[in-house]
Amino acid sequence: MENKIVGATAPVAIAKSNLQKVLEAGHLSVSAEIGPPMSGDRQNVIDKALHLVGIVDAANVTDNQTAIVRMSSIAASYLALQNGVDPVVQMTCRDRNRIAIQSDLLGAYALGLRNVLILSGDHQSFGNHKQSKNVFDLDSVQALQGLDKLMKENVFMGGSPLKAPIDFFLGTTANPFADPEELQIIRLEKKIRAGARFVQTQAIYNLDRFKSWMERVRERGLHKQAHLLAGIVVNRSVRSVEATAGVPGMDVPQSIIDRMRATKGKDGAEAEGVAIALDLIKELKEVEGVAGIHIMAIGWEAIVPTIVEKAGFLPRPKV
Repeated sequence: MENKIVGATAPVAIAKSNLQKVLEAGHLSVSAEIGPPMSGDRQNVIDKALHLVGIVDAANVTDNQTAIVRMSSIAASYLALQNGVDPVVQMTCRDRNRIAIQSDLLGAYALGLRNVLILSGDHQSFGNHKQSKNVFDLDSVQALQGLDKLMKENVFMGGSPLKAPIDFFLGTTANPFADPEELQIIRLEKKIRAGARFVQTQAIYNLDRFKSWMERVRERGLHKQAHLLAGIVVNRSVRSVEATAGVPGMDVPQSIIDRMRATKGKDGAEAEGVAIALDLIKELKEVEGVAGIHIMAIGWEAIVPTIVEKAGFLPRPKV
């Protein structure tokens, strides 16, 4: 499938990403994450990508996650693309002004990268450069608005014309568990109106609360305006799930913590972490309005094929 750009100086056909084609065809998408290394080790990225080839429809490539310096998302995304994985470039507003955001994304486009996830970014106090300055020239809503206009009207954020058309599959994030809930729904609606075409949620542990949030989403018809991908973290230790429970904006029921605490040894904890993820996925697949499952096996990409297979997601659709 191709997207014909209207108004270009010459006919231009821009191929859609695999993720976009899967979602637009009505399939339940499956995506994962690739965390770039704290080095320039290209093989690290390639090895992680190879775990995911044919297993997922796309993979997020994180952008200096938790404000820790890592290989750039664009460079790592290009390596993933070269090795058979449809990447989702993460772009944070924390580190770039509007000049850098647009420039970096033009470069990403030239490299064949089509999926972009816009997010605010973790505060620098979480990372390893606490003395650095946040940029936040734009927030995520403003960045989405500017990029949407750039694609639809061929006009940069500063008003000058874009010399050749581009077309990204723009995405954003949402947290069903942050308070106040009404404000989060309003913010989600703003992001979708600003141009987000897919939305990845924060990690889901509390299914009852997520289902209640989805009722609010459906009441506003937001699930019909953007593809909503439910986030799942795969915990491999008691420590990791306890740490997750302590993060603001997360909601981890005590029952899940107790399940992990009842395990014995590393193997037992890892097996239970996988079992919990599969239990959550089984229910999320049935929630009206959920268009995909986004698996976050942080630093454990090798487990993703097991989860995808046991969840009944293989083979992935050919589109």
